[in-house]
Amino acid sequence: MATFDLLIRGGRIVDGTGTPWYRADVGIASGRIAALGRLDGSDAREVLDAHDQVVAPGFIDVHTHSELRLLTDPLLPPKIRQGVTTEIIGLDGLSLAPLTDATATTLPARLAGLAGTADVAWTWRTVGEFLARLEAARPAPNVAYLAPHGTIRAAVAGFEARPLTADELRRAQGVLQAALEDGAVGFSTGLIYPPCSFADADELVALCAVAARVGAPFVVHVRNESEHVLEAMDEVLEVARRSGAPLHVSHLKAAGRRNWDKLTVVLERFDRARAAGVEVTFDQYPYAAGSTFLSALLPPWAHDGGTAALLERLRDPQTRRRLADELEQPGRWENFVYACGWEAVQVAAVRTDANRWCEGRRLPEIAAARGQSPAEALFDLLLEEDGAATMIVFWGEEARITEAMRHPLQMVGSDGIFGGKPHPRLYGTFPRVLGPYVRTGTLRLEDAVRRMTAGAAQRFGLVGRGLLVPGGWADVVVFDPVTVADRATYEEPHQYPVGIRHVLVNGIPVVRDGDVTGARPGRVLRWRQSA
Repeated sequence: MATFDLLIRGGRIVDGTGTPWYRADVGIASGRIAALGRLDGSDAREVLDAHDQVVAPGFIDVHTHSELRLLTDPLLPPKIRQGVTTEIIGLDGLSLAPLTDATATTLPARLAGLAGTADVAWTWRTVGEFLARLEAARPAPNVAYLAPHGTIRAAVAGFEARPLTADELRRAQGVLQAALEDGAVGFSTGLIYPPCSFADADELVALCAVAARVGAPFVVHVRNESEHVLEAMDEVLEVARRSGAPLHVSHLKAAGRRNWDKLTVVLERFDRARAAGVEVTFDQYPYAAGSTFLSALLPPWAHDGGTAALLERLRDPQTRRRLADELEQPGRWENFVYACGWEAVQVAAVRTDANRWCEGRRLPEIAAARGQSPAEALFDLLLEEDGAATMIVFWGEEARITEAMRHPLQMVGSDGIFGGKPHPRLYGTFPRVLGPYVRTGTLRLEDAVRRMTAGAAQRFGLVGRGLLVPGGWADVVVFDPVTVADRATYEEPHQYPVGIRHVLVNGIPVVRDGDVTGARPGRVLRWRQSA
């Protein structure tokens, strides 16, 4: 008679492979799945009843911005209560490591609109030291880190809008190589965000070639997701072809009504690229709005030199007039105002109490209350917040969400950003897919789970994760397929989902009967390491 640490009885096993569910018990010992099958007569220190429930691998959120929050609130309840057992951080080329003494003082302000602010001393310098800091925080979920292009570029060349010199490029390649040796699971960039946006394709190829040596992916927020989305996709597909690095496109979309039809063309180009031998995948959140820095509304030249230089430009009347004019015109940069309109921009989070009333309001409403144009209100708000503000942009339509969701290359990423009145995807992404989209037939349950688990684990080299198989790590979620659903809305985003019953990380319940247990058994996961 087998004895387990924990036994999950009677559930419908959706194992992550995409094959139809089957009924079995799950025996867990020493953090791993010890047995699957009819385990009648087995003993366990704890038994969880899963009758009428689905038992699946824990979900892997492939696009998050939880870096600072993991240090200050390592339980991370908005994520584990969705069934997320692994967070991938370091996205969009902007994150917390590696640092120099200089960037340790400049990056906190630059990243505040994305990573938030916290009373944390940025004492690490290498990626290895930052991962050790994460391990010391003892997070509830597992964590994996992508080496961020912009952070690396800032370390070797600051925030100047120019190509890297040959020596700087060699140094950047060395920094990336060290990050991968420290355990980074890929290389990320965000080509609308300075200093990433200052790079050309040759720089990206040279850096991606470093990741390609070990097969680690190139994870990219492309240079344009609206008017020039096709050209932007062609650029990164060519970088992947030339470098040999697997390509993973973040939060796929075609923003703005004029561009919605381009999504079909993008998916066709992905299929042709795969047929030609380019390894491409993508992720998506199940909402028709995105969220990022409020300062991302401004063109790349405005960011030359970093946050302090941006704020100084916003104090200059002539520069403000130039910016206001450019926001109303098409251009090669990602102009959300032109693509989607001022009315599509909603302030999500600010730094100061004086502007707290702006959270959850659209920019035209804020402008009217201040007696300003939307552009002037934007410029002043950024100045008053020292650039540390976040927005939601309503860019899409439901038909395009389902079109991308059905594509076999799709994975799920929340792109959740903490702070203020956040995008509801922070609280609702995974239950939203499992509930409304699965129950209406957009995806089969088994296929939805595969995209959230085994597909993500394979893409990011997470050995032993993403499948319910004997010997695999016991990251497990138990949920009710009839009731699971998101509850977070744009108006009331701080609402946990329903239907997520139990969540285990490395065999330890972090959610039991829908409540957070307080356990923090997460590990830092490294590229293709099983432990």
